Amino acid sequence: MTSASGEVRYSVEDRVALITLDAPERRNAMNLALVDELVAAVGAAEGDEGVGAVVVTGAGTAFCAGAALDHLADPGADKDAGLRRVYEGFLAVARCALPTVAAVNGPAVGAGMNLALACDVRIVSASARFEARFLDLGLHPGGGHTWMLDRIAGPQTAAAAVLFGEALDGRTAAECGLAWRCVPDDELLSAAHAFAARAASMPRELSVRTKATLRAVRSVASHAEAVDHELAVQVWSTEQPDFAARLAKFRTPR
Repeated sequence: MTSASGEVRYSVEDRVALITLDAPERRNAMNLALVDELVAAVGAAEGDEGVGAVVVTGAGTAFCAGAALDHLADPGADKDAGLRRVYEGFLAVARCALPTVAAVNGPAVGAGMNLALACDVRIVSASARFEARFLDLGLHPGGGHTWMLDRIAGPQTAAAAVLFGEALDGRTAAECGLAWRCVPDDELLSAAHAFAARAASMPRELSVRTKATLRAVRSVASHAEAVDHELAVQVWSTEQPDFAARLAKFRTPR
């Protein structure tokens, strides 16, 4: 699938959907057309039983250089609605029920950094660069940027990036926990695909329910509550054909 205007490319291989922001002439900055096509691509992946995981990346030398915000300079604009339209691109990724991987190949700036943060895991190249840059524009962070960054990388990294304008390259991002792994530029897509394919090989509904549990337990206050929360879903999993088949495979002598 390729969108009509070519803002987003979509393909599937080994049960992994690859969503590529494809506007390299503007470093994949998000305009409303790209946002709409990104939302549609995420929906296509979720609606396809043959897809078990999603990789998001950018064409050219940038991951995503932010969002087009010219409309915010218009005093008569509905700025709340305008910002929420922009947010919808990365929020669609954040809401995705499937496991998601950001393959960050270059600068991820502002809303583009939000897109990377919205994924479950970030695999980055040596050329990756994370830049909040909101305050540089005289703009307060938005889209849940501070919440995501603090939860992923901790308060000190969040403060350094947002308040002090610290840019993080791929190696530094991996060192501080913002990224899972930093790989050479020419290995990024293959590494991200292989990583995502491991999740995609699992029973789809089990992955979906496990991801939902990972989200839910963020608000659980105790180990005992987590035990109770997981129990019903674990019992459900024992009743699925995949469990019986995989258990039998492990029991087979080698």
